[in-house]
Amino acid sequence: MSMELNKIFGGVLSAVLVVLLVGLFADLVFHDEELLEPAYVVVLPEEDAVEEEKVVEEESAVMLLASLDMDSLVKDGEKVAKKCAACHSFDNGGATKVGPNLWNVINAKIGQVDSYAYSDVLAGHHDAGDVWNFENMDGFLHKPKDWAPGTKMGFAGLKKTEDRAAIIAYLRSLSDEPAALPAAQ
Repeated sequence: MSMELNKIFGGVLSAVLVVLLVGLFADLVFHDEELLEPAYVVVLPEEDAVEEEKVVEEESAVMLLASLDMDSLVKDGEKVAKKCAACHSFDNGGATKVGPNLWNVINAKIGQVDSYAYSDVLAGHHDAGDVWNFENMDGFLHKPKDWAPGTKMGFAGLKKTEDRAAIIAYLRSLSDEPAALPAAQ
């Protein structure tokens, strides 16, 4: 072997030796010990409490409709609805886009736009005579894929209760005869 190859081999061997020694030294200084009991106990809520929380959250958008100023809620809803404008039209007699026109949708029968091919699950709601009341719209806007598994709507949903209440108020205003507001509770 030449002197150059010896230098390269010696350098590689030295580097490997340094890495191994650093690892051994680190194991001596920082060693893992199994704790007899957890240092911090995480208390998880019971499943019933989580379910109750979901029910309260889902109902709260409808409750907000009855308790907030409708004019400001409609203005906020118009802003939130910009997320929907890529797929839906809001005008009276507006065109069907990727999704159906949303004029006069509140309290209308689910799947009522003839020019739109609804998913099987929404067609089933249509056949059952279900309507887009405040509760159904709130559930659908919260998590469309949970409320109507198999829906064509690719939107993930609106997490904020205030956003859902605002867009429902806006959709309610898009009618010649807006639906009656829910009673304050």
